[in-house]
Amino acid sequence: MIRYFLLVIFYISFFCSHTQAIVPVYFTPVTERKATTQETEIVVYGGTSAGSMAAIQAARLGRKTTLVSFNQHVGGLTSGGLTASDLGDSKSIGGLALEYYQRLGVKTEFSSAHAERVFRTMLADAGVNVLLGQPLESVMMKNQEIVSATFATGLTLAGKVFIDATYEGDLMAAANVSYTVGREPRGTYNESLAGQSQNVSWKNVYQFCRLPISPYLVADDPSSGLLPEISAHKLGKSGDGDYRVQAYNFRMNLTNKEDRIPFPKPKDYDPARYALLSRFLNFSTEVTWVLNYTVKPMTDGPVQLRNGDSNNAGSFSTDLVGGSDRWPDGTFEPVTFSEMPPPRRGLSMPLLELYQIREKIFQDHVTYQQGLLYFLANEKGVPMTLRARVNQFGLDPREFKDTGHWPHQLYIREGRRMVSDYVMTQANCEKDCIANDSIGLASYAMDSHFCQRVVVEENGITTVRNEGGFGHACKKGAYPVSYRSIVPRQTECNNLLVPVSLSASHAAFGSIRMEPVFMILGHSAGVAAVLAIGENRSVQEVPYIRLKELLEKQGQKL
Repeated sequence: MIRYFLLVIFYISFFCSHTQAIVPVYFTPVTERKATTQETEIVVYGGTSAGSMAAIQAARLGRKTTLVSFNQHVGGLTSGGLTASDLGDSKSIGGLALEYYQRLGVKTEFSSAHAERVFRTMLADAGVNVLLGQPLESVMMKNQEIVSATFATGLTLAGKVFIDATYEGDLMAAANVSYTVGREPRGTYNESLAGQSQNVSWKNVYQFCRLPISPYLVADDPSSGLLPEISAHKLGKSGDGDYRVQAYNFRMNLTNKEDRIPFPKPKDYDPARYALLSRFLNFSTEVTWVLNYTVKPMTDGPVQLRNGDSNNAGSFSTDLVGGSDRWPDGTFEPVTFSEMPPPRRGLSMPLLELYQIREKIFQDHVTYQQGLLYFLANEKGVPMTLRARVNQFGLDPREFKDTGHWPHQLYIREGRRMVSDYVMTQANCEKDCIANDSIGLASYAMDSHFCQRVVVEENGITTVRNEGGFGHACKKGAYPVSYRSIVPRQTECNNLLVPVSLSASHAAFGSIRMEPVFMILGHSAGVAAVLAIGENRSVQEVPYIRLKELLEKQGQKL
């Protein structure tokens, strides 16, 4: 009897230990390091959609190409949850990006798992050497050229041309290329969308329905302190620049089918973290909760719940506002400035140290967003009818099976941005300035999610508002992205292309940062790398006439 009882306890313990929620991770330290060296012609670092397209095209053109992914996946956000593609003008998509969507069968509303399978098939068919789980550690430079890159596993890759296709620009920074982080002051490029507190758009979108909600723990009592998720830093002057980046989130893949997985309760769940949301939900009976996008007065999300890719949609939603400022290079100062500081160069800390910082930020985003959904689905402070509607949805059991059905990729909407001889700006997006060396078209609206949640005084009342969001259409249609914006200054690095963390202002990057555009720019970067090797030139000296000719033959729309 005792043996039977112990056996039952064993199986219960075993079952519980093996059914706990799997928590996705950003960085897993390498436990076994083995020094090895490989030689290739083109090294593409970053398993994003851009990196995949760059590697595929370079390999198709006959060059020995290696794609190195930081994690165990390829496709970046396209296979990491963002399946409601931000297409802009779909007619502007050509080349490999168009081929990819044709193979996928659709341009939007597809399966994340299927998206990655298509990437892997195209990479294999092209003969790309794909290396997974290879975090960059350092680079070796000689005469303004990258000689080799060494990874945390001990692998060193020597190559002729390198492509940084990461969302953060890690390889670029390791190569000592100039970059910036954050928002330029309005006067830097004379952009109406630049800096803090612009009034061009989003003035009334997701602003707590302009209700006079107190930001303090005890309503209207400043001495009680601020509610969680509100910045203690003062807002700067309108147009001031700062080092903040737009908020990140996970693009959850949800379903309302019977086999849905209930929203998990994260390990460090704290309902007090959502006190501001709770106050908002119960502040006025006149507010209508739509669980989707809305711009109508007295309506709010507070989140988007739908079959498939579910994004941020609300004043207090899945975006962790203010939670990502240290992600790009590990540093952040809560200062504002009216004149743009000089560009940064190099790494602010060893990359392995930076990855540890990002892992903490990543887990904070997991805890915040999973906790938010659990809060809405379970807490009694949430109106009962809203709770019931939230519980109609859950995680899709068909997606992200190796990470507990939670996306493995954090939506890094903005990291480092290179500063080269040509900076894409709002004027390019609005076609007041047109690049004459196009490598592809972008067309989506200039789009920034909130950068901070601040205390303001409105109509004589101290309340809380979100700052930094805009969605401003490129009204003159698709516009060209300059080749010069993806190559560093020649005095800094001669054999590097940067199609993701390219040279662009915060405002312009808000339009360019869409996955279809990254695929387009990745394709073009792959071709440019091949030309640089074939003609024994630096990437800055690649003849644009020849590049344009090849791109047009490959169906790229310029």
